[in-house]
Amino acid sequence: MAGTTGRALRADAQRNRDHILDVAEAYLLEHGITGTLDGIAKSAGVGPGTLYRHFPNRESLLAALLDARQGALDRRLDTIRAQSANAGSALQEWLVAVVEWAGAFEGLPEPLRAAMSVQTSPLALTCQGYVKITDMFLAEAQREGSAREDVRGRDLFLAALATSWMGGAALAEPDSTKTIIELIRKGWASTPQR
Repeated sequence: MAGTTGRALRADAQRNRDHILDVAEAYLLEHGITGTLDGIAKSAGVGPGTLYRHFPNRESLLAALLDARQGALDRRLDTIRAQSANAGSALQEWLVAVVEWAGAFEGLPEPLRAAMSVQTSPLALTCQGYVKITDMFLAEAQREGSAREDVRGRDLFLAALATSWMGGAALAEPDSTKTIIELIRKGWASTPQR
């Protein structure tokens, strides 16, 4: 894996980076994304300078953590493509996968949403890739006639982020996420022609 300069990291630097990511994942699972970077460095047994050399800000750390989770989401994407009965159900399953992905750490949907308007954010590229996948599923559903023509993939992606956020809200009940996902589906689904 390349460092911030595009060169390959030395073996010891790569081990440090990997160790920081492992500790950061556990730390953020416990504390949510508001956990401090200095707290992560301390938990990893490295100085703040070492952490900041690898991850200059919270967004770059989150982007790296999400990148590490991409393999699981890619496998889910392959399963959705292989097992969905039609394009509408594939789109629905993809949106559920995005909701779950965005809920990896408490509070994660907010920086993802914010990154969508800041092209220089390391999270922006991550979001843009998933918006393109959402566009692909949506276009297939629209061609099939199971999704309305006026719906945009970006809006569905943002709705998935909002759903993920709402699932962690104090007022949410255990089935709130499922209910909201179904409400969103009813919003993008086309009405069968009679």
